[in-house]
Amino acid sequence: MPARPPSSPRRRPLGTVTRGTTNPNRLRRMDRWIAAVHGPVLRRSADPVAVDLGYGAAPWTAVELLRRLRAAEPRTEVVGVEIEPARVAAALPYEEDGLSFVHGGFEIPLPPGPGPDPRSPDGRRPLLIRAANVLRQYDESEVAAVWTRLRARLAPGGLLVEGTCDEIGRRHVWVALGTEGPRTVTFATRLGSLDRPSDLAERLPKALIHRNVPGEPVHAFLRDFDRAWAAAAPYASLGARQRWIRTVEDLSADWPLAGPAAGGGRSRWRQGEVTVEWSALAPNSNETDAFKGT
Repeated sequence: MPARPPSSPRRRPLGTVTRGTTNPNRLRRMDRWIAAVHGPVLRRSADPVAVDLGYGAAPWTAVELLRRLRAAEPRTEVVGVEIEPARVAAALPYEEDGLSFVHGGFEIPLPPGPGPDPRSPDGRRPLLIRAANVLRQYDESEVAAVWTRLRARLAPGGLLVEGTCDEIGRRHVWVALGTEGPRTVTFATRLGSLDRPSDLAERLPKALIHRNVPGEPVHAFLRDFDRAWAAAAPYASLGARQRWIRTVEDLSADWPLAGPAAGGGRSRWRQGEVTVEWSALAPNSNETDAFKGT
């Protein structure tokens, strides 16, 4: 038999170790939105693979992502990527058909694909990268470069979803990015826990959280959101959902809300969500291509 070629030196994963805190069902709002919006793309793909980047100290979020995406496309494969080797070792007993765990970071290493002629790990690209509560610890100045790197790893038609939520998943804000750049920002909440929409400000992703100051678009949006919420107070007698829907309807008169194809529309509003075009909320003072979007 021919001698095996020498293996290339293992590169150090890109990124830093996160706190790793996680809870079962924490990312349900993001997962359901992804399944609804990105499900058709997964169904059309010959290799529907998704990445749970930085899943943390326990593998629950990757396990749940597999269940939710397979409801949309049963062939979906999920790969959990973690930069801390001990967390990968702890997750391995949870591997199953369609779910695997690998050591890595922003370079997004993937195992070979299925079939008699699988592609190399470096050549395979995911249709989805979900990065929840990963960039929270980074500086705002680092976000654009990370977005660019992750977008470059996406397959054609792929989606990067990056955002932040609270510890039990009641409040969540995320940015959806295609290979061309950021597209939308989604605000999602358990309506019964909401006092006013600006309560979601503490869960803004790193690209926006420091921009919630006068003069920045995201600050103006949350201000108008609160005003519309106050004006819709009479609808509270019909329930928090009806008040939210009325609020979002009023908000749509002044802000470019996304339609159903981009994860918006009335059916998503009923879930306690609202999705806004990224261009309306993008930071004023950042001129990098990664933040310009479409």
